Amino acid sequence: MLRAPAEIKYADELDYLESVDTGPKPFSWRLSPRMVRIFVLGSERSDGLDREIPQKWFGDRGFVERSIVTLASDRGLLLIGDPGTGKSWLAELLAAAVSRNSTLVVQGTAGTTEDHIKYSWNVSMVIAKGQSRESMIPSPIMTAMERGVIGRFEELTRSTSDVQDALISILSEKYVSIPELDDDNIVFAQPGFSIIATANSRDRGVNDLSSALKRRFNFVRIPVVTNKKSEAEIVRFRTAELLRRHQIDLELPPTLLDILLQSFADLRTAAASATSDDDKLESALSTAEQIGVLEDAILHSRFFGDNTLKAATLAGSLVGSLARRSPEDLAILNKYLHGVVEPRSKQDEGGPWSEFLSGGREAIATLS
Repeated sequence: MLRAPAEIKYADELDYLESVDTGPKPFSWRLSPRMVRIFVLGSERSDGLDREIPQKWFGDRGFVERSIVTLASDRGLLLIGDPGTGKSWLAELLAAAVSRNSTLVVQGTAGTTEDHIKYSWNVSMVIAKGQSRESMIPSPIMTAMERGVIGRFEELTRSTSDVQDALISILSEKYVSIPELDDDNIVFAQPGFSIIATANSRDRGVNDLSSALKRRFNFVRIPVVTNKKSEAEIVRFRTAELLRRHQIDLELPPTLLDILLQSFADLRTAAASATSDDDKLESALSTAEQIGVLEDAILHSRFFGDNTLKAATLAGSLVGSLARRSPEDLAILNKYLHGVVEPRSKQDEGGPWSEFLSGGREAIATLS
């Protein structure tokens, strides 16, 4: 499959952790909270395991522990933060560790309806046999309730207030009524059921959560990663996965990774000091954006280059990925190249910054 869910991708690790897990497990959890944390954040020597569990989500340990504790309570978990901060990835890892199923997902959009979080009907079966539990199509959330596992709701604030309100009764009453049926017309949530929702902090004002719904969630705010060491670890981790998936044998030069990290740090600083939206790149400049830039550069080097990642290719990918508005974004990137990159290129004449500068200028000229 193009992208395996976490419970399939890391099935061997989950099997091992489950086999050595002696800790208390809430409800129907497959792993204890301690083992869930190890699965997400990786093992340490003090954990006493006879095999290493690699780190999969890079962030504050406290965020993960608070998320796990919330899932063991009666409240839902809401992961909120800027785009590209790893909210969905953390939600998937948690669901995989707790339930061994991260695929019971509702994607919030303007077109999401109440049926998507409750149930709908198989029209042909209703016509043939009438309304019954057999002719009902449960939503991913209802399926999670029946199985006592984790359901996920992506981009909660993108859905309308009617859809959000339908979640209130599910989170508070823990059941869904089916008024169309005379018998067997209530689906009760089994122990272990909970909801992990994500929300984009940049969507504030699109469909704000009601105070009633907010009370049903514990909020965990995921900040943008600004620590260069942590960000470098995330980029290396994701890049290694990319190279394995595409079966590409290509080395990521540390110098070019430093250039990528420094470029994003510079652009974030410029965005923070900008006085208007026109002076800011439309991109969120998140770690996910960096990974996307690097992925584009690697694939371009693999298919249209000599399988060697070069600074000019990286610059072209950066400009192509971040220049979403014309001429505003192009002007911001051009200003960055002239004001920041050009002085650096003069200090290492003929070095990677010089090549990065020429690649960036060429990309801007092409887009202009």
